[in-house]
Amino acid sequence: MTATTTTPSSAGAAVAAWVDELVAALGRDSVLTDPDVTAAYARDQAMLAPAGLPAAVVLPRTTADVSAALRIAHAHGVPVVPRGAGSGLAGAANAVDGAITLVMTRMDAVLEVSTADRLAVVQPGVVNKELRDEVAKHGLFYPPDPSSYDWCTIGGNLANNSGGLCCVKYGVTTDYVLGLEVVLADGRVLRTGRRTVKGVAGYDLPKLFVGSEGTLGVITEATLSLRPAPRTPVTLVATFSSTAQTGQVVEAAVSCGVVPSLLEVMDRTCIRAVDDLLKADLDRDAHALLVAQSDAGGEAAVAEMEVLAQLCRDAGCDLVHVTDDAAEGDLLLAARRMALPALEQLGTTLIDDVAVPRSRIAAFLDGCDAIAGERGLVIGVVGHAGDGNMHPTVCFDPTDAEQAERAHRAFDDILELGLSMGGTITGEHGVGNLKSEWLEREIGPVSLDVHRSIKRALDPAGLLNPGKMFSAG
Repeated sequence: MTATTTTPSSAGAAVAAWVDELVAALGRDSVLTDPDVTAAYARDQAMLAPAGLPAAVVLPRTTADVSAALRIAHAHGVPVVPRGAGSGLAGAANAVDGAITLVMTRMDAVLEVSTADRLAVVQPGVVNKELRDEVAKHGLFYPPDPSSYDWCTIGGNLANNSGGLCCVKYGVTTDYVLGLEVVLADGRVLRTGRRTVKGVAGYDLPKLFVGSEGTLGVITEATLSLRPAPRTPVTLVATFSSTAQTGQVVEAAVSCGVVPSLLEVMDRTCIRAVDDLLKADLDRDAHALLVAQSDAGGEAAVAEMEVLAQLCRDAGCDLVHVTDDAAEGDLLLAARRMALPALEQLGTTLIDDVAVPRSRIAAFLDGCDAIAGERGLVIGVVGHAGDGNMHPTVCFDPTDAEQAERAHRAFDDILELGLSMGGTITGEHGVGNLKSEWLEREIGPVSLDVHRSIKRALDPAGLLNPGKMFSAG
């Protein structure tokens, strides 16, 4: 038998064939092939996660466009990498050489807002903040609020099951998904879920696709549940001379039943970095800073924050301040939201995303400080204290090969620390290709086999976002 050899010219002709089919189906302005242009879609914000160069970038406008693109890709065996705004932090949207990168940002319509059913129907390219602003006009609220909420898209939030600052009270993205429209690997369109408050018919397929990072299908529409608009928040800020005091407050708050709308922590490295950036007159000598809010409204919100303030005093805080002034509260919260941009001023950042039991937050903060000392690096920790989701951020000089190696080792040390405390390698950023080896360590061989079985059932050719989350096996 004579082996078949693919020459560069024949490979180029094969690519040209499926590109021509895409252009015929979607239009020339929806298919980009200039390498100088496609390179801009090669990676997300996880700068050190591996990335290839897509052979084509496709920008669909409709579900029919997505379906056509996937049918063509399936027929020619071309991998497809779905992508939103590129705000991800784990390499989940990073391109694969020779693949199609399917950019969903043109599908950006809020199709419906129903006040009676308290839901919204949206396309995946809708920016999180734009959805929040739109439903606010109807007296409603979409709670999930990643720190990049002013530019990340709902489709990316769904793919990664994103969280945010208000998870302690409101939960994460999956808690607001009623139904989805998903284009499968072969181009078929699946509609799953419901518009009703309750519904248990069949498997809970929407939950399967949320958090699957584009490896099982491409989400083209989502029906999302909404909440009544929150009241004007009351804000608390407190500083502490030790992480143990901070952890004591978080444990006490959980134990006594206080449920703030957010409860955030910053360590000393973050406090100083933010103060350098914003000139906010923060307490640079504090070892930790807590920011909390209650949106219970009026006297109830004041009472909730006063309970938390007393817990801070009981723990021996250096300072505690409660305000019902919305503008002042926004300024205090802005300091928390600027933690990661402030750390970026210190060098290239490796942003970790470890969640630990709330009873272990203090120990985790101390552990990260010890890792920073052992590796000789700056590591700042900011996170959602209310649900234990921490974001240790390793700052380093990527031009220094030895320092970069220490940074990678510190990143792994932090993941190991989190798992040793009964935690998880990601609370909201996802696995991508940055943590795929760690996922296998966390979930174990039986769970990994189940993951692979589901992948094979929905994407037998392995064309959707290959190399992400876990290896094909």
